[in-house]
Amino acid sequence: MAKTSKDRLRLWLRVLKATRAVESEIRENLRRDFSTTLPRFDVMAALVQHEDGLKMSQLSGVLKVSNGNVTGIIERLVEDGHVQREPVPGDRRASLVRMTEQGRAEFARQAEAHEAWIDKMFADVPPEAAQTMAEALDAVARRLENKDESR
Repeated sequence: MAKTSKDRLRLWLRVLKATRAVESEIRENLRRDFSTTLPRFDVMAALVQHEDGLKMSQLSGVLKVSNGNVTGIIERLVEDGHVQREPVPGDRRASLVRMTEQGRAEFARQAEAHEAWIDKMFADVPPEAAQTMAEALDAVARRLENKDESR
């Protein structure tokens, strides 16, 4: 049993090391190629999945960050014409945010580059290994999410 737990600990440390390296590379590529940030990319990715838009609180929930973290990013995306903000009928304090056509086009450009970067970074991982690893990591995430829901 101890060997298994040590192997899993080593796996976690390698996953963490790889995650940090990949994230760092993505951050640099987004900055260099698109003059943007990973948090902005993440907000746009979330909004592009919700065509009807999201309330700011819903967006924060999807991203698992505080409303304060999202507000500044939304401000910049509105200024750039990538996102529009509108009041929620019947709720004076809430805003609905959604992608503009310009924002969708810009996100499509960024997402295409992002996919190519990931493909290149993971080029040494055979497709069947990628599938197996993805399934294993999904199982870990599901187990932890279910644990949180049962509290």
